[in-house]
Amino acid sequence: MGDTVDWLRTTTPGLLVLCGLAIAVLLVTIIRFKLEPFIALLLTGLGLALAAGLPVAKIVGTPLKAGESLLETGFGGILGHIAVIIGLGTVLGAILERSGGADVLTERLLKLFGDKGAPIAMGLLGLIFGIPVFFDIGIFVLAPLIYVAAKRGGRSLVLYAMPMLAGLSMTHAFLPPHPGPVALGGLLGVSLGWLILMGFVCGLPGFVAAGIVWGGWIGKRVNVEVPAEFLVKSETANGSGGTAVKTGDGPGAATVLDKRAPSVGLIGGIIAIPLVLILGATFGSQLLDDGSKTLQVLTFLGTPAVALLIAVLIAFYVLGLRRGSTVQELSALTAESLRPVGMLLLVVGAGAFFGKVIAATGIGTALADTMSAAGLPVIVLAYLISCGLRIAQGSATVAIVTTGGIVAPLVVDQGYSQMAIALIAMAIAAGSIILSHVNDGGFWIIAKYFNLTVKQTLQTWTVLETVLSVVSFAVAAVLFAFVS
Repeated sequence: MGDTVDWLRTTTPGLLVLCGLAIAVLLVTIIRFKLEPFIALLLTGLGLALAAGLPVAKIVGTPLKAGESLLETGFGGILGHIAVIIGLGTVLGAILERSGGADVLTERLLKLFGDKGAPIAMGLLGLIFGIPVFFDIGIFVLAPLIYVAAKRGGRSLVLYAMPMLAGLSMTHAFLPPHPGPVALGGLLGVSLGWLILMGFVCGLPGFVAAGIVWGGWIGKRVNVEVPAEFLVKSETANGSGGTAVKTGDGPGAATVLDKRAPSVGLIGGIIAIPLVLILGATFGSQLLDDGSKTLQVLTFLGTPAVALLIAVLIAFYVLGLRRGSTVQELSALTAESLRPVGMLLLVVGAGAFFGKVIAATGIGTALADTMSAAGLPVIVLAYLISCGLRIAQGSATVAIVTTGGIVAPLVVDQGYSQMAIALIAMAIAAGSIILSHVNDGGFWIIAKYFNLTVKQTLQTWTVLETVLSVVSFAVAAVLFAFVS
């Protein structure tokens, strides 16, 4: 028995077996016993640390060494990096949603592309509005607009829904301030500026392939009508008029009616503010001298928390106070929008703790040695692990934070450039969305909101996610081959 324990704790094959067993336990607790991912990750991380023989003081600390344990540094390190960013991003998305920005963007895009180009317009709507808004909230808000577009066009609901869903999924998986990319920035030590750049570079080809090409093809072959109960009487926004549509019955559902709709330029400008400021800091660090005052200004304004805070304050004023909202109403909106974020942050924190244990046990080094002997690039390993976790348990967030924790020791302090690390992060993000099926909550939301049977959802949405995943990973892998 003692020899077996020593073999598990001290040899490369033994450490890999321990890692495999830990992941198996994680999946069983989530899938079979329906345990909350936060609890499952925490339990598995503690179990792995004990099984690997780590000292208890290192795992949970002692009264004399507070703040030095894996548990505290795992949670504290990642949450210190992402909590403010995710919180501010959530608030920004809420004020943009409640302002009627989605209706304004829809009308402008439909006028620009016309009836024939309406599916492309819906894809761009998902892409633009998906930057500040969580995936499920994006569906709740945009689904009624898809119903109206499909009814006007007289074609299958699938033809209009798939491009929009591809846009929402792409931004959710690849772009900050969404939780997955932000968490990867903290876990892998890469700036959000590089994640934004590589997110667009890798994600946009996937969006075109999945949303426009695949969505257009399958939308002509799977015919789904818009049920009458999905529609309510709506008016077209035309300056003095507004748009009134039912925004579903899920979280954030409300009837939006705003006769003073904000302009498209205003909505687009507010969405662009944090992206431009963060990218300004990223490019400034490459082009300007370290002691430059201009670089200091760009660095301050481009710090993600500061950039998002600026965008939120501007949105509060131009979309709230200037249009008649009170400070109390904006405070209530902020509190309401932040309620769902708590469990998400706990899942990310528990995933980071699991990753710290992986590094401390030497499993990361064992993986690196095995990967090197097999000639397997780290970006491929990252993608495959993320794919496996996604397919097995359904949650993209769990797949991202778990994979990030496993891969971090292979990436951090290994001499990779920021661009190369960002591409590895994109591979993890791509793997986390592949093959959405019945164990994914998003699968059932889409089936419900777009009147799809299980078979039709598999034919349309599941394939769309897989195309988006594979194409985006392929772009990341090709670029990584040139920069690594």
